[in-house]
Amino acid sequence: MRKGAFIYEQAQSTYFLREDHVLTPTRLQLTCELLQFYGAFDEPSSRLLAPRQAEEEEILSFHTREYLEAVKSLSLGEERFDPAAFNFSAEGDNPPYRGMYEASALEVGASLVAAELVESGEVDVAFNISGGLHHGAPNYASGFCVFNDVVIALISLVRKGLRIAYIDIDAHHGDGVQHAFYQSDRVLNISFHEWGRYLFPGTGGVSEMGKGPGMGYSVNLPFFPYTDDQIYLWAFKEIVPPLVEKFNPDILVTQLGCDTHYLDPLTHFVLTTEGYTEVIRELGRLAPRWIALGGGGYDMGVVARAWTLAYGVMIDRDWPDDIPSEFQERYGLKKLRDHAELTIDGKIKEQARLFAERGVEEIKRTIFPLFSLFSP
Repeated sequence: MRKGAFIYEQAQSTYFLREDHVLTPTRLQLTCELLQFYGAFDEPSSRLLAPRQAEEEEILSFHTREYLEAVKSLSLGEERFDPAAFNFSAEGDNPPYRGMYEASALEVGASLVAAELVESGEVDVAFNISGGLHHGAPNYASGFCVFNDVVIALISLVRKGLRIAYIDIDAHHGDGVQHAFYQSDRVLNISFHEWGRYLFPGTGGVSEMGKGPGMGYSVNLPFFPYTDDQIYLWAFKEIVPPLVEKFNPDILVTQLGCDTHYLDPLTHFVLTTEGYTEVIRELGRLAPRWIALGGGGYDMGVVARAWTLAYGVMIDRDWPDDIPSEFQERYGLKKLRDHAELTIDGKIKEQARLFAERGVEEIKRTIFPLFSLFSP
């Protein structure tokens, strides 16, 4: 049984972006509460631990000084900086809000705590559900992400001489992480996401393979809208295990966005909790040591259920499908797993299948040989 740590404190669910904003921090609270009702932290092998604020120097390992100072200032409601210069706007994806710096530094600090626990061997797996903010750029906010906790945590590990495989299963392409390591062979960066023609940020084509020493270390597989469990899992098993096993990382870092779910309001995947959980199991089988980060997910009930299932996989626990009665009464969720019968038009499913097959074939043709892997 793995020794696990879950990184969270209530303060991470108290900040407020905007009344109509789709990113609702209370999804973190629901996930932690559901796990507590299941008794996830009742044994010494699974601990609920508080994050810490990231230090300025840690944030500056990726972000510019000017951007850090702008976030600090805007967080106080000051007018010293033009928000638009850093991609903030009151009505856009990235509204500046009171306490933004502290909330964002806490998200980064939570990922660094997870990295420290796993790297030191204190735990085998650590899950920071507030992390996975993979769009953040060095000098501007993007896609609800202020600071890029993923990159900062990866930098902290690479500086210790570790080889890291980073796997991102969020429906959105992890463009900020790709940018940071596009010319590096220290991080194998694999992103599975919806095709950029239909979804933000519009990047992540198979041809984005890295440059210089990083050639072949950026691996992107875009999917067509209405990709389901069957197509996704087939593609995942075709690409991820061979590359990760050949790369032989010291630590696996994963971004576990659950916005691939069929109920998610922002994306066009039709995965179920069953398919999502099977992907998590595959990741667990590949992980020598495992740092897990949250990410997207914009239906609160789905987020709580999916990440509860994910943490169960991490610590080898199989939660009962009936959600504990007190949580049911409080939030209205009755079952942990999906029980819906999804019907997808045959032509649409065929289109999604062919699109995935072409992407897998292209990766095997262009990237596999760089790792001395050859498609039969």
